[in-house]
Amino acid sequence: MKTDAQLKADVMDELTWDPVINASHIGVMVEEGVVTLTGHLDTFAEKHAAEHAVRRVAGVRGIAMELDVKLSPSHERSDSEIAGAATEALRLNPLVPRGKVQVEVESGWVTLSGEVDWAYQFATAEQCVRPLAGVRGLFNEITIRPRVDGDDIARQIAAALERQAQREARHIGVEVEGGVVTLSGKVHSMAEHDAVMGVAFSTHGVAHVVDHLQVAG
Repeated sequence: MKTDAQLKADVMDELTWDPVINASHIGVMVEEGVVTLTGHLDTFAEKHAAEHAVRRVAGVRGIAMELDVKLSPSHERSDSEIAGAATEALRLNPLVPRGKVQVEVESGWVTLSGEVDWAYQFATAEQCVRPLAGVRGLFNEITIRPRVDGDDIARQIAAALERQAQREARHIGVEVEGGVVTLSGKVHSMAEHDAVMGVAFSTHGVAHVVDHLQVAG
């Protein structure tokens, strides 16, 4: 197991390695495997990239994002401009069902709402908006319509975990109620945690995933 000092060095190296991120604007603190990022970044997309960079590092047990987005003058946009750009980006993406997602913008924060059938549609809508100039943050309040029996959802998740060789698949608890999946058990890394969460969230009929997984490190 890595010490906090080793983990901090690895996180800083990963942030520096990623060309999307200006690591000089980010402070890193680590305590018992939990990484806290502080500082100010120019775009919301860069903040998202920083979080994913940390998740790639082996040994990370948790992440606290205390990064602020302070837009540079070249990225400033009015709420109406952001709303127009977001609406157009959603319209042009064939993976987002036409007319199913609504956009609201306040002080650069975008809220997505509506109802879709699949998790990939939920995620794609977010991906459309995240890189747009002027966006300071994002609330994804889109709901996914559950249409599958809970027992069938649990079987699909278990089978997918086995297929994708998640090494602790047999030790992960899966409970389903009304399209809401609760995952419990232990995994060995943030990457493994995200993979298990992704399997559950991508399963047909899942509307929400409750994360009770523990990262053992």
